[in-house]
Amino acid sequence: MSDEAQWYVVHTYSGYENAVAATIEKAAENRKMQDQILEVKIPTETVTEIHETTTKTVERKTFPGYVLIKMHMNDVSWHLVRNVRGVTGFVGSANKAIPLSEEEIINLGIERHEIVVGFEVGSTVKVVDGPLDGFLGTVEEIEFDKSRVRVIVSMFGRETPVDLDFDQIEPIE
Repeated sequence: MSDEAQWYVVHTYSGYENAVAATIEKAAENRKMQDQILEVKIPTETVTEIHETTTKTVERKTFPGYVLIKMHMNDVSWHLVRNVRGVTGFVGSANKAIPLSEEEIINLGIERHEIVVGFEVGSTVKVVDGPLDGFLGTVEEIEFDKSRVRVIVSMFGRETPVDLDFDQIEPIE
């Protein structure tokens, strides 16, 4: 029996991750084991897809078929998790679950945010919002972490750099 809760990886049938996570949380609650099973996570990433006129944010599973559980490992908690429908077993050797360190969990990137845009550096885009609405320009720089783009537009015969949000422009095909 370990003194400190650790992260473990549980293998599930693909597509059953949400059901397994919900069942484990509910079973822990029903058996009053919230002090032993602390956290249940499904590794996901948020992807923002930007197309001509629409922006769509989608949650994707980073590791389909796996659920992460922060728990105190003992016979009772092991049996609770292992006997949930859809669980094929703990990741480890034979009947011994191998815990992950907090550092490994962070490196796994449980929460990542990736943005997919319909343009790249050098693309011609049209400004569709703001004071430069209707202007055409060329993408010079993309800042994914700030959801901003620098576009070079021609105003009064001069090339002028303008910083805009992703939703203020659309690609021209």
